Amino acid sequence: MVTERLAAVRRLMAEKGVDALIVPTADPHQSEYVGEYFKARAWLSGFTGSAGTLAVMADEAGLWTDGRYFIQAERQLAGSGVTLYRMGVEGVPTMEEFLLDKIPANGKLAFDGRVIAGKEGRSLAEKLAKKGVVLAVHEDLVGMAWKDRPAMSCTPAFLLEERYAGRSAKEKLAGIRKTMAEKQADTHLLTTLDDIAWLLNIRADDVACTPVLLSYALVTMDEAFLYVNPNAIGETVKTSLSEAGVTLRPYDAIYSEDFSGKRVLLDTAKVNFALLEKMGSAVLIDETNPEQLMKAVKNKTEIENLRHSHIRDGVAVTKFMYWLKQNVGKNTITECSAADYLESLRQEQEGFIEPSFHTISAYGPNAAMMHYSASPESDAQLKPTGLYLVDSGGQYYEGTTDITRTIALGPISDAERCHFTAVCRSVLALQNARFLYGCRGINLDILARGPIWELGIDYRCGTGHGVGYLSGVHEAPNGFRWKIVPERNDSAVLEAGMVTTDEPGVYIEGSHGIRTENELLCCKGEENEYGQFMYFETLTFAPIDLDALDPDAMTCREKGWLNSYHQQVFEKISPFLTPEEAEWLKQYTRPI
Repeated sequence: MVTERLAAVRRLMAEKGVDALIVPTADPHQSEYVGEYFKARAWLSGFTGSAGTLAVMADEAGLWTDGRYFIQAERQLAGSGVTLYRMGVEGVPTMEEFLLDKIPANGKLAFDGRVIAGKEGRSLAEKLAKKGVVLAVHEDLVGMAWKDRPAMSCTPAFLLEERYAGRSAKEKLAGIRKTMAEKQADTHLLTTLDDIAWLLNIRADDVACTPVLLSYALVTMDEAFLYVNPNAIGETVKTSLSEAGVTLRPYDAIYSEDFSGKRVLLDTAKVNFALLEKMGSAVLIDETNPEQLMKAVKNKTEIENLRHSHIRDGVAVTKFMYWLKQNVGKNTITECSAADYLESLRQEQEGFIEPSFHTISAYGPNAAMMHYSASPESDAQLKPTGLYLVDSGGQYYEGTTDITRTIALGPISDAERCHFTAVCRSVLALQNARFLYGCRGINLDILARGPIWELGIDYRCGTGHGVGYLSGVHEAPNGFRWKIVPERNDSAVLEAGMVTTDEPGVYIEGSHGIRTENELLCCKGEENEYGQFMYFETLTFAPIDLDALDPDAMTCREKGWLNSYHQQVFEKISPFLTPEEAEWLKQYTRPI
């Protein structure tokens, strides 16, 4: 199937004199997850991971992805004729280096200009220009070959009331205009869906697991425009937007706007190449969207709502753990059926809308793939032995959740117990951190990675990411990582009100994978002559499986941290459980 699709695209490339074609995992808004219409890279390559870029030439093709997906990509690309290039591994060329080497002088590079970030496209164009390479960016070659392509999503938009959002759209627009004035901008172009959703207090379901609306926004000092499919906007939403001073325009009309002579605040790392090329004589104020930091720092209403949503989510996860412990080995349970049951428990919780991402339900060796996705072909049956990892989350009106627990289904090996305990120690060390204001995630990452590094192993990803509010489960600009990765944009100073995950892990290919994940709220602590101290409030509450733990490998301080956490889990979660579940939870949160 993949080889046939590649052949069809290559025929189009030959007809149009194209030497190389780039197919990213992207939509016109540089979203992390994209709707079915925009999954061109997955359709053409067969690799279904959420991150990766495909480059196609007449006689070869390569796919670049990061360490989260090495194992998955290797399996899915087998026999496709597409070579896997492991990003970040020594000696592996970047896609840019590959193209610079492979495209002949005076050749032609094609890509759909709507789905490549402007900054990335301009950088590539400048470097290739030295070889006389020209760009063809106004045609979607994959779309021409993709005959049964799904329709672009258009779901009904809904309002996020102030009791959830904490601030009105009118207030948020005033804040943006204040920032525009400070930066001497008269126009602000916004293409990122999560920023638009936050700014206008609207949500939809145009991207799976991410409640956003396919749209663009334009803000001037006295007007605001939302470019959207009119079929997505009902009368209630239209009236609310009008009251906030927002005018509706057709989705694609943004490409007809004349920006000449304007001073435009935008982020060229997010605005797509096709739009950036239409700026004409505009003066570009190229900075991170101000909405990004504003929405990352949750307000008091959002924070209080988040506390409620995490209790509800913790109830669902705790009930799931109880059910799993009681039924594994007695009834048939598979990775897919377990994930379905967990979702059904979330659906019972007040305010639940949908999962915040596709659940990672992974048993045994499958858990060694960080972003494994169970399918009918791989759906392993859970047995009363070994470890099972479940990474899941929910979208609630009161916020977004993300939690991972690794569960012993029966006897486990000494190596599994050692690794599980190291991960537990790592999670506890980071969530109990005390630090001075001004620290970034890069300053604190060692707290989580240290116990794992002590074993001479590592995990090929960050330790944590920012989390949105009824928005993207991965949100810039905060995160935990041991080195700066510019494209991740997760190295901001940790501000009070930011929510960040704490999720170290161990992944042993062919054997097992372990991850424990809690969400942390950054808070202000004591201020003294040394400065403003900060700490984390743990938002996530569900037991860490004592059946997989080796208490003898933990210090007294670490045991105290775990006991304190488990006491909170019992106090917060047990009131919502059946007597049998509560008694089980009491045993599984006992002091060690």
